[in-house]
This record gives sequence, C-alpha cells and structure tokens, in this order.
Amino acid sequence: MLDHSRQSESDFQRAHFKAFLGEIAALIARRPNELLSFDAVRRSLKIYGQNYRGIYPVPLAQIVGTATLRYHDFNRAFLPTQTYTKMRWRRVDEAYYEDKELPPVQLYKIGEVYFVRDGHHRVSVAHEQGRDFIDAEVIEVKTRVPLSPDLTAADLEIVGEYSEFIEKTRIDKLRPAHAIQFSEPGGYARLLEQIAVHRYFLGEERQQAVTWEDAVTSWYDQLYHPLVHFIRAQNILADFPRRTETDLYLWIMDHHYFLNQNNNEMELEQAALDFAQNFSQRLDKKLVRAVRHAVGDFLGNRDWLPLVGSQTNAVNLTRDEEANE
Repeated sequence: MLDHSRQSESDFQRAHFKAFLGEIAALIARRPNELLSFDAVRRSLKIYGQNYRGIYPVPLAQIVGTATLRYHDFNRAFLPTQTYTKMRWRRVDEAYYEDKELPPVQLYKIGEVYFVRDGHHRVSVAHEQGRDFIDAEVIEVKTRVPLSPDLTAADLEIVGEYSEFIEKTRIDKLRPAHAIQFSEPGGYARLLEQIAVHRYFLGEERQQAVTWEDAVTSWYDQLYHPLVHFIRAQNILADFPRRTETDLYLWIMDHHYFLNQNNNEMELEQAALDFAQNFSQRLDKKLVRAVRHAVGDFLGNRDWLPLVGSQTNAVNLTRDEEANE
C-alpha cells in the first residue's frame, strides 16, 4: 500500500507538471488548451432529443469536454491544472495499481465527441496510465451537425452558423455528401443569400415559382459542386493553407463578380485560376508577388502587373496576413 501511495504521489506530480508544460506550449503555439463546455456546445446546436446508449469502451482521445463546471480543473488532455483535488486523483490512481474495479464514467455523446458528466478524475488517471479506452455509460444527444475531436471553443460560432444553415436548407438530407465547411464565421449567411438570389433567377428562367428545396438542390448542383470539383481538380486549395473548399468557393465567386463588373469578363473556371495566381497564400508565391510589386513600384509603372485590386473579403484577408508577417 505504501508503494502505491508513493507511486500515486509521483504520478500526480508528473501529470500536474505536464499540464504546466502543456499550457506553455499552447500559449507559444497560440492553440486552445481548455476543455469544451457541453452547455456551450449545446447552445450552439439544434438538439433533437437524446438516447441512452448503454455501457461500452470509449476512446479517450474522443473525450474533449465536460458537462459540469470542472473545465478549469483539467486541460484538453485531461491533465490536472490544479492541486486541490489531488487526493481524489491519487485515490483513483491507487485503485489502478491495486486492480480495483472502478465504475464506468458517465458521458454525453454528440457526433464523434464525448463530454464527461461524472468521472473526470477517472478519465484523467486513465490518460496518465496510458490507456486508450475507458468504460463509459453513454447518453447520445442528437443533432444534424457532425462534431469531430479536433473541435475547439473558437469553432463554436461556426458550428452554430452551420447548424442554422442545415436547419434552413436541409442540405444534409438533400445532398448528404455536401462537405460544406468554413474556416471562420460569416460564410453560411452569405450562402443563404446566394441560394435566395439563385431561386429568384431560376424562377425568372422557368417562368414559374420555384420551391426553396428546388433552389437549394439547383444551387448545389449547378454552382457550388461544379466549382468545388474544379478547385479539387486544379489543387487550388494547396495555395490557401488552413482554408477550406467552401472558403475558396465564396472568394472565387466574389472575384468572378468583381472581374465582370470591371470589364474583365471571364468564365468561372478562369476566375478561379486567376484568383489562385494573384492571391495565393503560399509563402513562396507571396514572396514572388511581393518582389514583383516592389519592382513595379521602383519602375513607377505597374500597368504590366496582373490584377491586384479586388474588393473581396479574401483579398483583404490576404493583405492583412501579409502585413502581419
């Protein structure tokens, strides 16, 4: 017993120190390190009830948050960030060494992620013991929005907007393989505007009223999917690290509109290639672009340079990123 007590003290000190190092690493990398709040996630989503799923092994890597107020007691890896519950943590740790059977933890499940209702210390100790799974009693909360273990608190605004987009378009039912995803907030509302405009022109073309459902599927089949398919075929996403195909779709649509408004008529595919050429966020291409601009400024004549004056959000974003580098 004494050896187990000493071992549990050593285990806690190691886990607590690792939590300290993890916090420093997260600050340096500017990445989130906190547990997600189940209540915050639930407020962001449309919930359609819940079902009891029974007891089964759950991957520890998919437990990302808490349904209680304990999200400050542990970090994202469920390492203890405080010492006032040390004795409770150590008792659970000692039970592992003594091969005592612990009750299953209690979890909520949303999509592919889990939130602890009861058993935070058991989850924390299981992590420190190097376990991959933990027995859990699971209640699944139903929602149309898929959640993955890389979800962060910063993503919740986007998740909430996506939930509303799904609710209004039923795209998950109409086109289950849609994969519409933004890297930052604000995009889904603009897609809804596009669908509304597409519905109007579709009605003008057909000379009859068009249902919202028909407008959604027509917009997806005639506009969104063909452009995304072209983006994939040309590997344009490689020029925009950390962005998504849907980000590019919206930026390219804006770029296409701007070109045509300024008497530079192009097909949508040409506009996509032009956008990638002139606004690539890859470091090597940004350096080449900066050199070309510098040469143009030096010569006092930039007429030979490609178009660089877009009013799109994507261009403004690119310039902001360049200014910060």
